[in-house]
Amino acid sequence: MNAARWKGRGRGMNTLVVYAHPDPASYVAAVRDSVLANLRMAGHHVRLIDLYADGFDARMTAAERGEHHHPRAVRPELDQYADALHWAQAIVFVYPTWWAGQPAILKGWFDRVWTNEIAYRLVDGARRPTPLLRNIRRLVVVTTHGSSKWLNAVEGEGGKRIVTRSLRAMCSRWTRTKWVALYDVDRATEAERQRFLRRVAHARLLR
Repeated sequence: MNAARWKGRGRGMNTLVVYAHPDPASYVAAVRDSVLANLRMAGHHVRLIDLYADGFDARMTAAERGEHHHPRAVRPELDQYADALHWAQAIVFVYPTWWAGQPAILKGWFDRVWTNEIAYRLVDGARRPTPLLRNIRRLVVVTTHGSSKWLNAVEGEGGKRIVTRSLRAMCSRWTRTKWVALYDVDRATEAERQRFLRRVAHARLLR
């Protein structure tokens, strides 16, 4: 399917929201709620993964690493996540940016779930992995940063590159990315925080 044909199919997308914050009463939880309300109001079909509520174990075991090139069947504790990746047409990540990147639990989710025979296939002799998540056409990040946009740029925005380059490479060639961020959240006023929630609630996240 070419990009022009896909453009008219923005509504009613299967949308996976992946949320990572340890405090259920945090500001980022309010951001998550704004994201969910936005997507549902727009008519998308939404699944939520709350990694902390799931008790997701971010640690890759030695056995898992040893199976990297020749994986066995999907591990039972990862089944639901692999299924969600193959169901989704869009993924929205909601998390706080810490140390210029994703929280460890989310990075561990990438490490353990976006693996050989789930997100890509390693073919003997090939120069790069074969993407398996061609069903995914949108990758969106909604995040907060404790520091300024300028400082994040100086640091290199490693977390942003993981999503917009590395994860995107495992998806459709037509996949679009969007980055929605509140910078300097540690110094933001209540009015600024509320303004960002309204921005998230009314943004065209999957356009």
